[in-house]
Amino acid sequence: MFEGRKLVIATKHEKEKVIAPVLEKYLGVECFIPSDFDSDELGTFSGEIERKDDPITTVRNKCMMAIQLTDCDMAIASEGSFGPHPSIFFVQADDEFLMFIDKKNKLEIIVRELTTETNFNAREVKTEKELIEFAKVAKFPSHGLIIKKSKDDFTRIEKGITTWERLSEFFQDFMKSYGMVYVETDMRAMYNPTRMMVIEKAAQKLAEKINSRCPVCDTPGFGISEAKQGLPCGLCSFPTRSTLSFITTCGKCNFAKEEMYPHKKQYEDPMYCDRCNP
Repeated sequence: MFEGRKLVIATKHEKEKVIAPVLEKYLGVECFIPSDFDSDELGTFSGEIERKDDPITTVRNKCMMAIQLTDCDMAIASEGSFGPHPSIFFVQADDEFLMFIDKKNKLEIIVRELTTETNFNAREVKTEKELIEFAKVAKFPSHGLIIKKSKDDFTRIEKGITTWERLSEFFQDFMKSYGMVYVETDMRAMYNPTRMMVIEKAAQKLAEKINSRCPVCDTPGFGISEAKQGLPCGLCSFPTRSTLSFITTCGKCNFAKEEMYPHKKQYEDPMYCDRCNP
């Protein structure tokens, strides 16, 4: 279905470096990137342009923009969100969505990779010592930084800083001009190797899902759509929050299959039970 066809990767931030090798290997496609593709018009991580849509709508819009620009009938795009983890309090998370669209075969397949593996951070700094401390925690200089006047002031913003010399120069300049500096991690993929690894992992997950076919109608994309909680406690048998089963569904014919005990255990340790260990 995909062998030998062209696939456009909707990116301006070098994501093709990790996406293309995976999809070319597992799908047999020929990947390329569009010229003059500007995903920033849909929103920027640094805040100058607010993302107006949810991540899934945004990643779909990226695919359609690339398809319209190139007249290619297959596209892939990713969209990341950064902030507090939805279930692990006080921990930052990278929430990546990766979508594949095949207009010829009327397919839309999406995967999500939610991880705490991220250097996402930001703060106001008043001394060079504070700046250096922040930079080291943010994995600088292998990971880029952004400097601006304040969190919501975009009158001047310096992105993609990757050397101590430039970081120090911009800090001194901003302090002299404004008396304050706001520094944050640059979350664009080409300046953030940690995020790039998450996108690569999502690409592998997507390739596996595309190659998974519905046992009823043979449509690609037969993947996990829901994880049911309720694995019983090994001590009191009370349903825990741990996964009891995976629900796998077909997006075309709606066939569904439930896989019990996907993590190969029928009972949960009492330490994860809200009754035994409230």
